Amino acid sequence: MKSFADLSEQEVVALAISNEDEDNRIYRSFADALRPAYPDTAEMYDKMAEEEIGHRDMLLDLHRTKFGDFLPLIRRQDVKGFVARRPIWLNRPLSIDATRKFAEEMEYETARFYRRAAENARDESVRKLLNQLAAAEDKHEELAQELGAKITPEKRAHEDETARRMFVLQYVQPGLAGLMDGSVSTLAPLFAAAFATHNTWSTFLVGLAASIGAGISMGFAEALSDDGSLTGRGAPLVRGAVCGLMTALGGLGHALPYLIPQFWIATAIAFVVVAIELAVISWIRYRYMDTPFLQAAFQVVVGGVLVFAAGIVIGSS
Repeated sequence: MKSFADLSEQEVVALAISNEDEDNRIYRSFADALRPAYPDTAEMYDKMAEEEIGHRDMLLDLHRTKFGDFLPLIRRQDVKGFVARRPIWLNRPLSIDATRKFAEEMEYETARFYRRAAENARDESVRKLLNQLAAAEDKHEELAQELGAKITPEKRAHEDETARRMFVLQYVQPGLAGLMDGSVSTLAPLFAAAFATHNTWSTFLVGLAASIGAGISMGFAEALSDDGSLTGRGAPLVRGAVCGLMTALGGLGHALPYLIPQFWIATAIAFVVVAIELAVISWIRYRYMDTPFLQAAFQVVVGGVLVFAAGIVIGSS
């Protein structure tokens, strides 16, 4: 890699052209990914991409005038210390908040880099050019903020509601399914082992095995349920990971107290943990699934108590 300070004036202009062209493609990627669900924000990124193309063309005219038609091949990854772009535009579905933040950071970081590089430049012409590029990037950042402000509050509220629905589909639903399964389905084997053996270590091992096994099972089941292309539920691997992790955590919550050697103390703490888990599940259903809290609590508590009682009865027999 070449140091930025060692670039010639022609190479700096060529790098700026490459940078503007890549930023244009990033904004086009944002627009293409967001258009179905967020058409107004997609239009904003289309306009920003057009601005990047305009600046690229201005730089190309400058290069032809000063250096001729040959444009050196130099890209940001060829220059040590140059601004790196996190490839979030390669991930689908894209988060609207992530793209908005990325666009502002992208323009700000590039302007800052040009300005700092200008301070260290030894050649006056290179220093002048870098300062001009920094000023251009400042204008880009202002454009990003102005274009974002043109989205009316009603349209922004609609897009935020769409983002909320996608968040529920992609994370809350698989996470809630895993938490319910892990918290409820592991109650019976855990408390059956507890009251059958009165051995806290053996009970913990049963709970650990049940939690991890349920997590693996639920994770695979969720990931294989659909690919998300039609339902909008997101990447299967992400959904499966969220579901599996929450399933394991739901079971481990009331298994961990049995690391305490005293059986009745561990069991009392496990009872409290189970109550907290059921309350959390009820709140999530109320908060994200639009289920009345009392109804959600009744459904979850009744199911949990039945499984809990089944484990104690079986373990005590």
